[in-house]
Amino acid sequence: MTSQKLLEWLNKAIAREMQVSIQYMWQHVQWAGVEHYAVSDEFKSVAVTEMKHAEKIAERLWYLGGVPTTKPTSILVGGELWEMVDNNIKAEMEAIEMYKQIICDAEKEGDTTTAFIFREILEDEEEHHDFFTSLKEGKKPVKRK
Repeated sequence: MTSQKLLEWLNKAIAREMQVSIQYMWQHVQWAGVEHYAVSDEFKSVAVTEMKHAEKIAERLWYLGGVPTTKPTSILVGGELWEMVDNNIKAEMEAIEMYKQIICDAEKEGDTTTAFIFREILEDEEEHHDFFTSLKEGKKPVKRK
């Protein structure tokens, strides 16, 4: 039996994934200037990946007997280019920390499937964090896949 705490963690993760999916997609749309052409497609790609994460987590939550949220956490699009990137770096760090905790809690409960799902998602989140921090530092992000 899955604990209420783990079910709540999964719903928080869904809300966060919906938040960044919308946030990154709107940034993709609103990003302007020369830099737009270099990174616009990556913003869109990351947004789509985040929505797929929300779907995967929602399917798991539903399987475990929970009801997925339909409300994203607070969306921070940002106005200036680097404000957007700073918001995204923060969002990815929050996700990385949250997902490490979810993995730990799932393992404590013997829920290897949830732990496995979040290990895969965590890998993506670390790549997203690398993209945004590299963008801020003016470096080329490392593609791992």
